[in-house]
Amino acid sequence: MRVSRLTAVILCGLVGTLGGALTLVVGQASVVTGVLLGGLYGVLFALFVARRAVSPGAGLVWGLGYAFILWLAIPAGILPVTRGGMPALGMLDAACAHFPELVAYVLGFGMPLGVALGIWGSLHPQPGQGRFSVPRALIVGGLAGVIGGWAFGTWMAQVNFFPLIAGLVHSDSRMVGVTLHVIIAVIVGASFGLLFQQDVRGYGSTMGWGMAYGMLWWFVGPLTIRPLWQGDPLDWSYAHGAALFGSLVGHIVYGLIVGLVYAAMDRLWVGFFTESDPINRAPEGPGLRVWYPLKWGAVASLAGGLLFSLVMVATGVLPRVASLVGGSSPVLGFLVHMGISTLVGMSYGVLFQHEAPNVGSGIAWGVLYGVIWWFIGPLTLMPVLLGGAFTWTTTAASARLPSLIGHMLYGAATAVVFLVLERRHAEWLLLDPRLAAREARRRRPVGTPAPALWLFAIGLGVLLPIILGR
Repeated sequence: MRVSRLTAVILCGLVGTLGGALTLVVGQASVVTGVLLGGLYGVLFALFVARRAVSPGAGLVWGLGYAFILWLAIPAGILPVTRGGMPALGMLDAACAHFPELVAYVLGFGMPLGVALGIWGSLHPQPGQGRFSVPRALIVGGLAGVIGGWAFGTWMAQVNFFPLIAGLVHSDSRMVGVTLHVIIAVIVGASFGLLFQQDVRGYGSTMGWGMAYGMLWWFVGPLTIRPLWQGDPLDWSYAHGAALFGSLVGHIVYGLIVGLVYAAMDRLWVGFFTESDPINRAPEGPGLRVWYPLKWGAVASLAGGLLFSLVMVATGVLPRVASLVGGSSPVLGFLVHMGISTLVGMSYGVLFQHEAPNVGSGIAWGVLYGVIWWFIGPLTLMPVLLGGAFTWTTTAASARLPSLIGHMLYGAATAVVFLVLERRHAEWLLLDPRLAAREARRRRPVGTPAPALWLFAIGLGVLLPIILGR
């Protein structure tokens, strides 16, 4: 075990050094802050995460969360303070000024360290870890990528983005751009399957993996690969990131759809081609397994909806909500809001059942779902329901930042009440020893990358709209 741990430390030290050299080449670090710190980052990452990076996907998520917290601590925190250069507005201005280092840390440290350690971990499978199937990952992931690419393509057609994609092969044809977009969507979806197949346990958590993966591909694709492919200089400034904000939202929506569709199709694959699915097998019939989460989610949404309504009253948006049904009264807006809250709460119950073993993780999943719905709701669905087109711009995002706070409060409150109701039912099931083992298999195993996912997806899901919208 010690020899294996030492190998992981050496591997990550080398990968971190190479990542630091990459940040040095692109001009985002010096020899000290790049190469030397990169080696140290790699060694620390292996020491902290080696036992938890049990698959490439788990390692990648841990790497992304690690890179984000390193960026918060070093380039956006300690270095400006020690150099006496902390801006007057503090952390927010520092985050804007050091946005290029965020890209460098994600691509130079987080991604390579995570994937390398995850591959190393997959060579030492844990007891009870499921068998990996390459055909299942490629086929299910590729199909999920097609569906997610179709949704992303709706925005791309709206802003005439396809000719820009066609520029990758020195063309300006819309059809060429559509073809390339579909090919890229399939490749990204298939890679999602290869990375995360062994981490798929529920619909909601897989949406979270998809959201984080979509964010990563925004850093990889529009910010890095596309300009390099076309021979343009890299521009990792926050101003350039703001110009690509619509693409960021598109990548997030793409990732959410890929995660949800992959989880659903993967479960169908297991049902058709595998004798048993011990994780999802349940004592109740399918009807009850759907009815209970719907009921609990509807009840839990009352607490979340009431908290959210306080934000809506303070910002005066209830009349706008009422316009969804052709009215303008704040009372009508409140009733419409509570109706929507109920539907969202029911969806939370179906998607996130059996995900949270305790209150802390329940709140984290709820906040993440709130952030997800901020991108899906105010930025995407609501403008369409009001008769317009969705506008994924920094202006629209800045105007709806108070709603982001409301969505996060809603998600946290809904998750806590849902967990209380779900736990009461689970305790009743555990009274029967024949069912206790089945319920225990539902629990997410020790070493889950969920904490890193919460850090990366929630942190950047909140931070990027703020700093890019300045």
